[in-house]
Amino acid sequence: MNINSTLFFQAVVFLILVWFTMKFVWPPIVKALDERAQKIADGLAAADLAKSELANANQRVEQQLAASRNETASLLADAERRAQAIVDEAKSRASVEAEKILSQAKADADQQVVQAREALRDQVAVLAVKGAEQILRKEVNPAVHADLLNRLKTEL
Repeated sequence: MNINSTLFFQAVVFLILVWFTMKFVWPPIVKALDERAQKIADGLAAADLAKSELANANQRVEQQLAASRNETASLLADAERRAQAIVDEAKSRASVEAEKILSQAKADADQQVVQAREALRDQVAVLAVKGAEQILRKEVNPAVHADLLNRLKTEL
């Protein structure tokens, strides 16, 4: 055998091997590599999408937190205003009640003064009659002199 023919046959076998590999072996490998690359690309795209969705969700959460903080602050302000209004109303009620009590006390005091004056007039009338009895040395009949005694009471 000649080395040239051996080399020639080896080259032909090599070319057949290359053709067979390119025709039957290489396409499934390339297809598997392309599928793998597509899966990786899809995974990266999904990760990017998830990152953007996470950022959007975080932004929405921050907005909702800010809104709830504002709402809470307004509710607290409303509660403080209501509490102040209740306190003011209670103060006004207390002052009205104090005025009522004070006016009632004044009325009671005036009534007691009138009663005391009436009692004092009665006592003065009795003393005046006793004094007149002593001066006249004679008994004064209250039933007979009722009109005179009533005028004396009103003058006092």
